[in-house]
Amino acid sequence: MKNNPSINRRHWLRATTLAAVTLATGSAFAQAAYPSRPITMLLPLAVGSAGDVALRVVAQKMSENLNQSIVIENLPGVSGLLGTERVVRAAPDGYLIGGIGDSVLNFAANLAPKLNFDPIGDLDPIALVATIPWTIAVNPAFGTRTLGEFVAKAKASTNKIDYASTGSGSASHIGMEMLAARTGISLTHIPYKGATPGVTDVVGGQVPAVFSAVSVVLPFVKSGKLLALGVPAEKRSALMPDVPTFAEAGVPNFNFVTWVSLFAPKGTPRAIVDKLNAETVKAVADPAVREKLLSLGLEPETSTPEQLGQMVRSGHARVAKIVKDANIKSD
Repeated sequence: MKNNPSINRRHWLRATTLAAVTLATGSAFAQAAYPSRPITMLLPLAVGSAGDVALRVVAQKMSENLNQSIVIENLPGVSGLLGTERVVRAAPDGYLIGGIGDSVLNFAANLAPKLNFDPIGDLDPIALVATIPWTIAVNPAFGTRTLGEFVAKAKASTNKIDYASTGSGSASHIGMEMLAARTGISLTHIPYKGATPGVTDVVGGQVPAVFSAVSVVLPFVKSGKLLALGVPAEKRSALMPDVPTFAEAGVPNFNFVTWVSLFAPKGTPRAIVDKLNAETVKAVADPAVREKLLSLGLEPETSTPEQLGQMVRSGHARVAKIVKDANIKSD
């Protein structure tokens, strides 16, 4: 019997189609089965920090909902850059993800003399978990009751007003420099090693002002030892509902919040990213999780992967500009 090219071609096409369908079906089953083993959530954060505790709470709820273990691993070295690089280099299969904040991707990344990864392009955003509201707080004896009065006093003063920060290049340093640039005032930066000693000196009257995460100064605001002048956000903080926004206080178009979010290595299948996004949104919406985040001074908030990616890009550019304009160097 002669070899029939037409029949052979049909056999080849049928076999190829069957192989493709089998591969696609297998891939679909593989994605549908995710996660089939424990997930590692790497946190480039110090154990016990607000971000660390918040992400652990969310991870626990995600684990319960997924019926799969999520193992937390902390790697906080080099301002979080070391742990973030570990996430970047991991296999893009959804089994190692990162709980990373803008403290790493926007602040540390802009101050590092050398980076081994692209903080914008080498990670796939999953979802925002929470935002961290900020405020400018002053010692009541300083004599300014509103943000407008603070700006006016800074402009009228022959000497630059001192302010405390948690260190050169920190969010509290860059945030206040952004305010100074926005309002045209000049201030003197007094860096401290951490939030507590700086705020302590503002409470004690050694330094008049601090740009701080709300959670750090909230106990002193409630006790009357500090006065919060405003929150640089589009809406008032649920933690201090009586404190006006910057826009309400006379400084419009100035927003400054920091955040913690989840990221995957670049190239993670979109189906896995979408599943993790949905699980993050579901976990953060849980009433007990929301209550815990608020108790830590964080405001529960989620996003799409695209929205988070835009937050990284815009935030990185804003910080880069102020670092350059103010010639800010890390400690």
